[in-house]
Amino acid sequence: MRGDHPELPITADELARDAKAVANAGAEALHIHPRDASGKQTMGPVQVSAAIAAVRAAVPTTPVGVTTIAAIERDPKRRVTLVRRWTEKPDFVSVNWSEDGAPALASALVELGIAIEAGIWTVHDARHFAASDFAKFCLRALVEPVEQRTAEALASAATIVDILAETELPLVVHGHERTAWPVLRWAVAHGHGIRIGLEDTLELEGGKRAKDNAELVAAAKRLQG
Repeated sequence: MRGDHPELPITADELARDAKAVANAGAEALHIHPRDASGKQTMGPVQVSAAIAAVRAAVPTTPVGVTTIAAIERDPKRRVTLVRRWTEKPDFVSVNWSEDGAPALASALVELGIAIEAGIWTVHDARHFAASDFAKFCLRALVEPVEQRTAEALASAATIVDILAETELPLVVHGHERTAWPVLRWAVAHGHGIRIGLEDTLELEGGKRAKDNAELVAAAKRLQG
């Protein structure tokens, strides 16, 4: 929430300004969480469509994706219904494979012509996804280890990557909170794409509070050399 960081973008206009800043800092794609007037995350068609339109106007050549995390809408059927009502379609949507209704949501996205990022949090997710028929419909897979001990997160990431190798999908790897920067360093060393933002961590490597999303992106780009 805004109280967690003063530069967290909430409104469509703020998302648009942030999009331009992170693109200038080196971001090659954007993952956004639209919100309602109270600052609560939403999959509502009005808010999602407004956010996408504003971001596209700010950075027309940068692909923009939207979250569908179940914490926003717990009912799997309603998530599908809301996605079908979006009037401004994102370039891609993140679908977390551990969540109820993921295959149905992915099927709806295929029908709508929206690319899919498969969010893989655990080794079990990776096996479930690799055994499904959805990889051929996906843009890439997100390797997102949830462990908060670095050694465990890196071991999980390595195993997930090995399992996903058979899908031949491009991989974007990122950690969360304590493991954010160690996981990014591991991903760069192994030739994978990376993601960073205030969703993942509020801090730069070393523990200093990041000024904003753009500072996080610039720091991550430096890891890539």
